[in-house]
This record gives sequence, structure tokens and C-alpha cells, in this order.
Amino acid sequence: MRFAKPFFLAGCGLAITGALLAYQRPFHQYPGVEYFQFEVPADYQDKSEFAFARLMFPPGPLDGYYPRFQGDWRKGLSLWTQDYPRADRHFSLALRRLTRLNVRSVEQPVMLEDGDEPYNWPWLYAVQVGEWGLNEEEGKILREYLERGGFFMADDFHGVDEYNEFVKRIAFAFPDRPLVDIPDSDPIFHTVYDLDDKFQVPGQAHLRLGYKNNGIGAHWRGIYDDKGRLMVAASYNSDIGDAWEYADDPYYPEKFSGFAIRIGVNYVLYAMTH
Repeated sequence: MRFAKPFFLAGCGLAITGALLAYQRPFHQYPGVEYFQFEVPADYQDKSEFAFARLMFPPGPLDGYYPRFQGDWRKGLSLWTQDYPRADRHFSLALRRLTRLNVRSVEQPVMLEDGDEPYNWPWLYAVQVGEWGLNEEEGKILREYLERGGFFMADDFHGVDEYNEFVKRIAFAFPDRPLVDIPDSDPIFHTVYDLDDKFQVPGQAHLRLGYKNNGIGAHWRGIYDDKGRLMVAASYNSDIGDAWEYADDPYYPEKFSGFAIRIGVNYVLYAMTH
């Protein structure tokens, strides 16, 4: 019976995975600020071990979209849907091809206040976090999610005003932990790809200038736990989501999309192994 223990552990693993899948919210596609409708892949209902989880959040004081829509952010048509779902699906496809993760072809929008739902997803992404309206209650939930082992990628905020707004609101989750520069030697930059040469990634609308809101120079910052695990990774003055979104556009430079995909792959594999 030398194989009994491995088979027993494998069975337990499958049972746990099945239980998690049972409690996850079903996939739902929302109308976005860029794409009101988007074709759903044929395999969108296939079970997988990983899905791109996108954070839904209320508008903040710097949100330039909100006055135009004045809708319920919980139903889409809000800034959290920037680049959505094209960026999510392009990156998910790349992650599926470049790793051995079984990646779902469609994303999962996640609301922090939706009971236990955030804890079903080990990796969470948010766009334009300099314009979000994360509140104190959501901050507490985000902190618990991250302290339980979750990982948060904060992207696409530019210039001093947006930076200050992000710092103010991430402090609702971690008033006691600073946002610091991630050193080049950190494992997150070497988990799959060695990313020693990191550069600013401009959005598609800002290619000619190379930056937005006077946000010149890329900064890769984060928040660590007591054991040195990176819980939050923030790409300040870069638009990684746009580089994913336009990865199939011949007019968007491959230099930026290729780098953004490598950054994303490292972040996901780091989140799944640390």
C-alpha cells in the first residue's frame, strides 16, 4: 500500500478544489466603458485552476468617467471596467500558453463586499487605482484577503495626484505598512523571467508622449507582510493593462506588450507560490 498516501492526498486536493469551485460566483460579463459587448469564448464554462480576477470598485474623486455615466458601478459602465474584458482575456491566453497553469479563458469580476467571494481568488487586479473610491470598509476586507495569502496587482495610475489618491486609499487596508520600492533582486522579478531591465509602459493613447499626467519614469512599488512576502504590487506611471489589451494590435509596440506579459506572468506565479 505504498501509494495509498499520495492517492489519498490527491483525492483531498481534488475535493478541496471542487469545494472552492462550488462556492465561486458564476461568470458574468458586464458592459464596460470601452466595450459594451464582447464575444465570449466557446470554452468559457470550462473548469480551471486559475482565473483572472478583476476588482470592482466605486468611483473616487478623480474619476473622469463617473460624471458621464452616473450609474451603479456594481453593474459595469464604471472605471473598473477600463480595458475590460479585452486585456483580461489576452493576458489569460498568454498565461495559458507560457505556463503550465490551467487558466480559464474568461475573467472574473470580484466585489470585495460580496461575502466570501474574494477569498476564492488568489490573485486580484485593479486598473486606474489613482481614480478609485476604495472606502474604509472595503480596505479592511482587502487587508484580510491579503493577509490570508491573496495578492493584489494595482495598475495604471500616473502623476502626483493619482499617486497620492492611491496611497490614501490603500492605507485603508494598511495604515501601518508603507508602499515601498520593490528591489530589483526581489523574487517577483525573477520567478519565471529575469526582469532586470524594467521600463515605463505607456498606454495606447499616450504612445507619442510616452507618459500621462506628467508621470515620467516607471516605479514598481509594493507592500510586504511581516515575513517579506509581497502582498501588493503597484505599477506606478505604467499602463500594463493597455499593453495586454493591445497585444494583438500591430500599431502598439511589441516591446511594451511583451514586457507587460512577462511582468504579469511573474506576478501570477509569485502569487501562486509565495
